[in-house]
Amino acid sequence: MLKKLDEFTVGEKGIVKEVSGEGRIRRRLFDMGVTNGAEVYMRKAAPLGDPIEITLRGYELTLRKSEAACVTVEVQI
Repeated sequence: MLKKLDEFTVGEKGIVKEVSGEGRIRRRLFDMGVTNGAEVYMRKAAPLGDPIEITLRGYELTLRKSEAACVTVEVQI
């Protein structure tokens, strides 16, 4: 099942399938290691839901919801 990263709940994990978005945001995500095939794990979300914290390539990364909405992930069960 495909889902946007901003729709993940705490504890879900998956594999990045697509990174979309405008030039700056897309480039920033690539620079942080958010690329096709990377495994992501949703660690935490702020009380109001923004930002979120994920584990990616062995490190913790905090993303805004607007950035996370540009990442399509295949959910793993």
